[in-house]
Amino acid sequence: MNLVVIEGIGKLETVQKYLGKGYKVFATGGHVRDLPSKRLAVDVNNEFEPTYVVMDDKKDVVARLKKEASSAERVLLATDPDREGEAISWHVATLLGIDDGSPVRIEFNEISKNAVQNALAHPRPIDKNLVDAQQARRVLDRLVGYKVSPVLCKKIHGNLSAGRVQSVTLRLVVDREREIRAFVPEEYWSFFSVLETSGGDKFKAALVSKLGQKIKLSCSDDVESVKSAINGKSYTVTNVKRSVTRAHPFAPFITSTMQQDALNKLGMSLKQTSSSAQKLYEGVDIPNEGKVALITYIRTDSTRVSSQAIAAAREFIGDNFGVDYLPEKPNYFASKKSAQDAHEAIRPISLERTPQSVKPYLNKYQYQLYNLIYNRFLASQMADATYNSVSVDIASGDYEFRVTGRTPQFDGFTKVYSAASDKGDKDDAVKLPELKEGDTPSFVKYDCEQKFTKPPARYTEASLVKAMEEKGIGRPATYTPTVSLLFARKYVLRDGRAIVPTELGEKVTDMLLHYFGDIMDVEFTARMEEDLDGVEEGGRRWQDIVDAFFADFSKEVEAAKRDDYSLKEPDAPTDYVCEKCGANMVIKTGRFGKFLACPNYPKCKNTKNLDADGNIAEAEPPEQSDVVCEKCGATMVVKTGKYGKFLACPNYPKCKNIVSLEKAEDSTENLPPCPKCGKPLRKITTRKATFYGCSGYPSCDFTSSAPPTGEKCPECGAFLIEKTGKNGKYIKCSNKTCKYKHNAQIQ
Repeated sequence: MNLVVIEGIGKLETVQKYLGKGYKVFATGGHVRDLPSKRLAVDVNNEFEPTYVVMDDKKDVVARLKKEASSAERVLLATDPDREGEAISWHVATLLGIDDGSPVRIEFNEISKNAVQNALAHPRPIDKNLVDAQQARRVLDRLVGYKVSPVLCKKIHGNLSAGRVQSVTLRLVVDREREIRAFVPEEYWSFFSVLETSGGDKFKAALVSKLGQKIKLSCSDDVESVKSAINGKSYTVTNVKRSVTRAHPFAPFITSTMQQDALNKLGMSLKQTSSSAQKLYEGVDIPNEGKVALITYIRTDSTRVSSQAIAAAREFIGDNFGVDYLPEKPNYFASKKSAQDAHEAIRPISLERTPQSVKPYLNKYQYQLYNLIYNRFLASQMADATYNSVSVDIASGDYEFRVTGRTPQFDGFTKVYSAASDKGDKDDAVKLPELKEGDTPSFVKYDCEQKFTKPPARYTEASLVKAMEEKGIGRPATYTPTVSLLFARKYVLRDGRAIVPTELGEKVTDMLLHYFGDIMDVEFTARMEEDLDGVEEGGRRWQDIVDAFFADFSKEVEAAKRDDYSLKEPDAPTDYVCEKCGANMVIKTGRFGKFLACPNYPKCKNTKNLDADGNIAEAEPPEQSDVVCEKCGATMVVKTGKYGKFLACPNYPKCKNIVSLEKAEDSTENLPPCPKCGKPLRKITTRKATFYGCSGYPSCDFTSSAPPTGEKCPECGAFLIEKTGKNGKYIKCSNKTCKYKHNAQIQ
């Protein structure tokens, strides 16, 4: 048996299907080793040597992985085709004692039979340059986070964090908001003359110049001056320029452009787009086929497309749209200079799987996103759209007017994909009446409007990602987590679609700018990304990159620790007397707002919550339950924590027993006996997941993500489980390599 190690659990079935007999797929669920969370774990005196440990929530995963690998004839590492994926393969190889020079690494840009089989035929050693580039990023981020975050906590308030990419992205938002606040609107006027041809067709001509010089009207007096000058004057067409203009297809999606279009056209957030794209990449359940992946790898900054995909697209276009829609030569698109070009643009794996054909098996967001990706790729290989364009110059006295129009001649790629949003935007200019030089359309009326210049727009998630891409901040895999972290840290919030910095976000930005100019410098951050690319390409040692950064950075940290600059709000004295020590309590500001605290901390740790009006929020007495603490016999009480309500022992801290309310309620659910030992099963709900486990734990370690039915599979003997799909409930085998499935709905 050959063991193939992947990352995402969601694509396990899809990959297994294409590997066939003799292979078993194991999913790590992402990284299995990392720097420990509670210490720096980077030796700054020994070439920044990192210390990696198995992550707490992956210890069971690693134990199972080692067990599977010990009985495997061969282990192949098929993690994602990027730096993070290469690093995960390296960590797995290290844990399993596999020499990283062995040809154990396979990669595929899409989860299709051809791609998987081709990867199996071409294993390679782990690319240490990719691993080193990831290590450099991880070490840099750890140094910044661990050295800068304490400075923020000391000088603003506790529980704050800073990150290398996160902080400069926050600065973009803060700078834009301050630019908006400082903006002073300027008045200007639009000036149109409504004219009419001899045939009765009306059109509007815009004032553009006076005696050949561009003109700008800044007030109503300027408008009246123009009117006075041309009142009663005739209008004469002086020039008519006709041309055929072309619009070229857009490149297929990269990560950032997909995220931008998904928001602008579909109204999807970054998280909705990322989760939907991940599902389309990993595979969706299609009847009689199992899991089928629909799109190629979703974290890419390259517009490159394989020759096979281009050939398939051209054949599809010719067959379904006709030769007129097929350009003479394939369309190729240049990637930006900083693109890693490690894999292709985002595209459908097969054009035969049209959006309509898979719509029944996708949710709303998955379908909309797949439709967008499919049409964008198809359009990228179609012919240009052409337009009949006309520009007409009209003179009246010393003033020149202009009117332009454009009408479609051939729709080309716009037959399947338009630059306009699906919410009513228009692609084309207005259609003009027939005009020729010497025509003298008659004057109907003036159409003038006072306007004011507008400040730059606030960032949306889409425009912030676009700015990050254009400025070289981060890489495709980091866009979504970076923006999401700003919201999670309450440094920014949403105002409709717009992103607005909070007061805390502005304070953090100011503090970081005061001490850490390099970290907050956009160009410096972009150069750092280029340095990481240099490590990936094999031209730089990652330790040299980190050392060059750390030399000045460590001095800035020490300087920040020494001086007394602070943005902390001073403690406000109150008349509230601490009932524990008699001191007058003070108002402090923490991560979650203002609260009362005893000034004698840490000798006295008394605190009280404040409500929205600044009054003491009296704590409600805990709700009694009828559950007896199994450790000390006391009657447990209902409390509310970060993850919702739970049962707690009232004898805390002597007794620290807590019980999930869901666990207590679900333990009596009518379930069959444990398939492994025969003891009762129970449904268990944790912070991260719901699963079914044996009540005999730890002597029996049986678990299942879906409820067992109590019956065995007639084909392989494994236990059957109950699942819910688009068409209702069904029964299937728990053995992922067995395809037994009972399609009849459970009544």
